[in-house]
Amino acid sequence: MSTESTVRAFFNSPQFAVVGASTNPAKFGHKVFTWYHAHSLPVTPINPASATIETPFGVHATVKSLADLPDPEHTSLSVITPAPVTLNVLKEAKKLGIPAVWLQPGTWDDAVIKYASGGAEDDDGGYRGAVVAGDGGNGHGGWCVLVDGERGLKAAGKLKRRRMGQLVGEVCALM
Repeated sequence: MSTESTVRAFFNSPQFAVVGASTNPAKFGHKVFTWYHAHSLPVTPINPASATIETPFGVHATVKSLADLPDPEHTSLSVITPAPVTLNVLKEAKKLGIPAVWLQPGTWDDAVIKYASGGAEDDDGGYRGAVVAGDGGNGHGGWCVLVDGERGLKAAGKLKRRRMGQLVGEVCALM
C-alpha cells in the first residue's frame, strides 16, 4: 500500500500531529511523539484525557481532538490508536482535509486499510490523502515512523545533521 514516495509526501507537510500521544513513556504514543521532537519537527499531541505531555524536550500542551488542530490542511497525522478508533480518526481526517496519515503498526485492520485506500463501501468513498500503512518498511510489523521515519525525512529533505552526542541523547530519550 505504501511506497517511498508516500512516505516523502507525508513528510512534506509543514506541521505534524500524533493522535494517541501518551503521557506514559513506555507507550508507543509517547515514543512516536518524542521522535518528532528529537527530529526538531513541529508536532501537536492529541490526547483527550491529558492537558499536557512531558518529554525530555519539555512539557507540551495537548489538543483534545483533530478538530482542535490549528491548521489541519497542512498537518500530517501519525496515528497510534486501536483499529476501531483509527477508522473514526480517518473519517475525521478526511472531513478536515488532513493531507497525509501514517498508521503505525497495530492501528489498522482490513476495514481500516480498505477505507484508507479509498475503497470504502459507504457514501464518502474512503480517505483520499496519502497513507503510510500496511506491510512494508523496515519494521517487522509494517511501516513505523520510529524505524522508517529518518529515511522519509531524508527523502523529503528534512533530515537535519546532528552531532553524535546529541544523537545519542535523543536515542536514549526514546528508550
